[in-house]
Amino acid sequence: MKAAFLKDAESLVLKLMAIPGVSGRENKVMEYIAGQLHKAGAPKSAVQFDNVHRRGEKNGEVGNLILRLPGTLPGKRRLLMAHVDTVPICEGTRPVRRGRYIVPADKNTGLGADNRAGTAVVLSAALEILRRDIPHPPLTFFWTVQEEIGLRGSRFGRLGLLGNPRLAFNYDGGPASKLTVAATGGYRMDIRVIGRASHAGVSPELGVSAITIASLAIAQLHREGWHGLIEKGDRTGTSNVGVIRGGQATNVVTEEVFLRAEARSHNSTFRRRIIRAIEQAFQKAARSVRSAEGLRGEVQIDGQLDYESFRLRNDEPCVLAAEEAVSECGGTPVHAVGNGGLDANWMTVRGIPTVTLGCGQENVHTTSERLDLNEFRRACRIALRLATGSE
Repeated sequence: MKAAFLKDAESLVLKLMAIPGVSGRENKVMEYIAGQLHKAGAPKSAVQFDNVHRRGEKNGEVGNLILRLPGTLPGKRRLLMAHVDTVPICEGTRPVRRGRYIVPADKNTGLGADNRAGTAVVLSAALEILRRDIPHPPLTFFWTVQEEIGLRGSRFGRLGLLGNPRLAFNYDGGPASKLTVAATGGYRMDIRVIGRASHAGVSPELGVSAITIASLAIAQLHREGWHGLIEKGDRTGTSNVGVIRGGQATNVVTEEVFLRAEARSHNSTFRRRIIRAIEQAFQKAARSVRSAEGLRGEVQIDGQLDYESFRLRNDEPCVLAAEEAVSECGGTPVHAVGNGGLDANWMTVRGIPTVTLGCGQENVHTTSERLDLNEFRRACRIALRLATGSE
């Protein structure tokens, strides 16, 4: 059974990576997953979609997909999950196998192993259980959307559809023995700097340069240690101004500039301090730049929490179960702390403690992305053991 299971899983991940499905446009991949579940014998009533894609401004094609199965063995309900969306660099990917790796045939695209490998791991476990009628405790399989643009599937999904799972396992990047038990929290900011236009050759003194204001603010953040890696005593975090747009011509004093920035920290209180430093730097810069007529610019800042930080206890049941499954499948469990957001952030904050396991993805979000098949196969074995207690 094991050889056939792993061969099917490899075929499945190749098919899944070839299906287009960037954030917000996941309908084709969700149709494929639902079709596979129905072919394997899942009752139509057990397969549901929520309406998370209709929430807020970032409407998408489809919501999260849930398969809920009653247990054939006693035990607490277990949940296995993965996000299905990929980043834009993976559009048009053609996955091919080369030795122990799957890589993109086109060197100009990513692979999409993040996170179609996780999608395949969870789907493989579900299909194996359905096809072979393997005994199992109550189970929920959960495929989320729009993870890459703010963890929206896990943040706003209808958790009531999941059946109150007590142990939850998320599949995402890294080697199969990696257990991410904590991750940072992230806050994003839209910053609009409004100055005053004037002719840069005839009367530059009558203008207020939005570019100058933005530059002064960023320079202050850099100088005072609030940009990039931030270390203040025993408190740490990061911040970045990652987008800046504005200006139309060199002979016009720039009237408006738009910037996007972020702040991250495992400590929510310190993260708020980083946010305050960014706000204060831009407000100070706006006050310091005046035209010859005494006019100043202004700054408008809108921000939102993308994901809250979390840390699981070492004795959390999902962590202990994951450690045992990794060990039984020949691996050595390694606890990791993530500096990016995961669906597990919102799952844990919303009351379902969730450990994240890897499934072999390397160099994600780049054209050198690849999938280590040895790690992927081990991840599939671990997932099946977590779902059923057997291989």
